[in-house]
Amino acid sequence: MINEKKARFIHTIKGLKTQFINAFKEEPTDVFSSPGRIELLGNHTDHNHGKVLVSSVNLNILAVTRKRDDGKVVYHAKGYRKINININDLSLKDSEYGKSDGLIRGVLFKMKELGYNIGGVEISSKTTIFKGAGVSSSAAFEVLIAKIINYYYNEDKIDEMTIAKIAQFAECVYFNKPCGLLDQSGISLGGVNYIDFKSVEEPIVKTMQFNVKKYDIVLTNCVDSHDKLTHLYSKIKEDMALLSNYFNKEYLRQVRAKEFFEKKEELIDKFGLDVFNRGKHYFEENKRVEQAYKCILNNDEDGFVKCINDSGESSFYQLKNCYVNSIEENLPQGILKSKEYLTSGGVRVHGGGFAGTILAFVNKKETKEYISKMKEMFGEHNVKQIYLAKYGTRHIGKIENILEE
Repeated sequence: MINEKKARFIHTIKGLKTQFINAFKEEPTDVFSSPGRIELLGNHTDHNHGKVLVSSVNLNILAVTRKRDDGKVVYHAKGYRKINININDLSLKDSEYGKSDGLIRGVLFKMKELGYNIGGVEISSKTTIFKGAGVSSSAAFEVLIAKIINYYYNEDKIDEMTIAKIAQFAECVYFNKPCGLLDQSGISLGGVNYIDFKSVEEPIVKTMQFNVKKYDIVLTNCVDSHDKLTHLYSKIKEDMALLSNYFNKEYLRQVRAKEFFEKKEELIDKFGLDVFNRGKHYFEENKRVEQAYKCILNNDEDGFVKCINDSGESSFYQLKNCYVNSIEENLPQGILKSKEYLTSGGVRVHGGGFAGTILAFVNKKETKEYISKMKEMFGEHNVKQIYLAKYGTRHIGKIENILEE
């Protein structure tokens, strides 16, 4: 007897099959899934070769696909225009900055540049990643495209970290949004991952399965827009570069923490307290990642969640990426109210910050009331309980086999 979860999945695949047939006038052959991710710890450390904890989650892009022989990648999602990219035209186009067209073209360009095979495919998709979730839908999209091309044209042999780097290139260059490698790595790898980016070329990755039992995980979209905030994300990286360059280093990872703190007064005099505190956040956040990783290994949920909360405090008061102009904005108010509502647990800005999403680990006894109060603040559809996921972006199987089960 088929269980309820499986029945819902089959129903979704049948709907996607119909959607595909309506869009392409032929039947799909394969099913792929690409999850969202949550940054557990490591806020704004990856772009300075720092340490992170990242996990895939149960929100995802589900896609049905079919190989095609005309050298075109055609992407269809219900309610949106079809995207049509010719693999013979992969030049960078300014007009595609911020668009999915640029992400697809960038993935194809980088795969070809690295010597991998590329070719045509048609894709129809549906997503459960709600708007403003902050779980990196763009990275899920990029990694999905790379995985599909990998499956059809490279015998699925390209490793997960290489796929992540290809996707990151597409976002940074063809989408024109600077980012570290955290998002794409977490989505490509799946599960909970400790990643040390001391060497971006060969990062140290430790994959774990970790299920919190005492706490529920809640994401809240604070309904502020990320539009026109790219310069603020870039400013964090630029401020950290000022500090590292003071020590004649390219990244803060190359600076010894002891030497950094010994130069505190000099750094404050030269760059100001806010810039110094961003560097301070970087070094302390790396330590928190190590501490949280040990908590996971020891099944110390309370210790792990304390690290989450401490990270949130540091992001709010030292990194200062929780509001643009005023503490009265939605995101900081959501964080402060969360701390007021919860007697235990952990709360932090999720991801890049300045607007967007709150990540909360909530004691199960308080979950129902917390979700209710956050919905009162931000709306019914902007608050969602999520779960850590086991899998990264993957080929689930042949559609005929899935529907026959």
